[in-house]
Amino acid sequence: MTTKKTVIVTGASQGIGAGLVNAFIERGYNVVATSRQVSTSNAFQASDKLALVDGDIGDAETAALVARTAIDRFGSIDGLVNNAGIFLAKPFVDFTMDDFKKLSSTNLEGFIHLTQLVVRQMLTQKTGGSVVSITTPLTDHPIAGFSASVSMMTKGGINAISKNLAMEYANQGIRFNIVAPGVVDTPLHKDNPKDFLKTLSPMAGISNVEEIADAVVFLTEAPRVTGEVLHVDGGAHLGRW
Repeated sequence: MTTKKTVIVTGASQGIGAGLVNAFIERGYNVVATSRQVSTSNAFQASDKLALVDGDIGDAETAALVARTAIDRFGSIDGLVNNAGIFLAKPFVDFTMDDFKKLSSTNLEGFIHLTQLVVRQMLTQKTGGSVVSITTPLTDHPIAGFSASVSMMTKGGINAISKNLAMEYANQGIRFNIVAPGVVDTPLHKDNPKDFLKTLSPMAGISNVEEIADAVVFLTEAPRVTGEVLHVDGGAHLGRW
């Protein structure tokens, strides 16, 4: 497949983000990849369709630079994947306001800064577009003994705003969807025993990055799908097993 469309991927230096960058390049997309030190990553295939932007997506200046790079380098913004996110797990009473500010900066402010710029550009282009955000099944299906309530407040907020935006911009052809991965084989879980991780879904396995990328690409290219949460979690969201 070849395309002249341009997609932005946040949190792109490793793991799911890097896999997304490579998946889109392989499908012929122009890609603007961003994270704090994305220019030092060796996870990407070489391509003249790839632009790298270092910066904290929680800063409005970074979001502006990312959007400007997409337009100046490739001429349009047709898709956005809000993959950047941080996660903290601790009892609710141990969360601090500093924890909340860190979570909100990346998970919420980062979403707002860049998504606003992307939607404005899509409205100007008048050709529709896609915004896919990465959250987690834990927002609606918590696990006993695993406390991450404040983190889930920010991720659950992304689920909520995405459904609202799907309705707000449906007439303009701008679609908003969610991919909610379960356990994925990324550096995030490098210190966790794999035998334990495999017990966290009824299908008893660990997803790979390519499986998550496939789901994101599907939603990016599905012209009649909006407001959906696509779980890629081996059935973990179904409940107790």
